[in-house]
Amino acid sequence: MATKSKGASVKTQSKSKASKAGAESNVTTDHEEIQGWVEERGGKPATVKRTGDHEDPGILRIDFPGYSGEDSLEEISWEEFFEKFEEKKLAFLFQDETADGKQSRFNKLVSRDSEQHGGKRGTRSESN
Repeated sequence: MATKSKGASVKTQSKSKASKAGAESNVTTDHEEIQGWVEERGGKPATVKRTGDHEDPGILRIDFPGYSGEDSLEEISWEEFFEKFEEKKLAFLFQDETADGKQSRFNKLVSRDSEQHGGKRGTRSESN
């Protein structure tokens, strides 16, 4: 089983258009918080098809059924997801609500190093 990471949860102002209207983004490395946020919105851990092999799940994403990832994503276990998440030293950037107060699905997997230094590098996983 993947080790639970109790990393810091940090509130940051979103750099998206929504931030101008007051929407906030959060950053966490906490496995339980990530899994809870994703499952609350009907999402599942996934990998981009044909980017991995039997040893490596490949590029990580969050899949929200009924959205654009249907043909390109393959569901994986939370254990596989978090093993790769830790190996690549990723952080989960997410938004709880849109600027107009609706539940948001916005999320992005980013490098922990780039988040700590205010950078913008990282892998993307956006589903609104």
